Amino acid sequence: MWKKFYPDEYVDSAYEIDYEELYREGYRGILFDIDNTLVPHGLPADQRAKDLFKRLRQLGYHSLLLSNNKESRVKTFAEAVGAECIYKANKPAVKGYLKAMEKLHTNKRNTLFVGDQLFTDIWGAGRVGIRNFLVKPIHSKEEIQIVLKRFLEKIVLYFYLKDRKKKR
Repeated sequence: MWKKFYPDEYVDSAYEIDYEELYREGYRGILFDIDNTLVPHGLPADQRAKDLFKRLRQLGYHSLLLSNNKESRVKTFAEAVGAECIYKANKPAVKGYLKAMEKLHTNKRNTLFVGDQLFTDIWGAGRVGIRNFLVKPIHSKEEIQIVLKRFLEKIVLYFYLKDRKKKR
């Protein structure tokens, strides 16, 4: 029951992913969530985020911010880091992910997704067949509806980690 929510990878941070290796594996597009994936909720792009997107461009990636947030939040962040964007994406609906790949001229075999929420980011990417990375939230301050979802996420992550341990 829970497996449909499992991430492909579970890592500490979007900033610790080996993007160079993934590029060598053939990945060319990366979709990112913003809040608590790249910066704490509601904060502007910091230098670390700007440096990451600069590095990704230098490697040859095309990047896009795929967010359920409003236009002003997403466009401002996208301009600061130099990425494409889709706001009000309605994740986990597949339409936003498909539109994102169309904008980047990528497909599900060469696109990655990085986000901090299982029931929107990861489940949506998984439904489309995009390799995904769940990152630990950057900060504990979140909107109330997200705080409530985190309790359910803990249950899913418990079974995910238990299943992963069995496979080793």
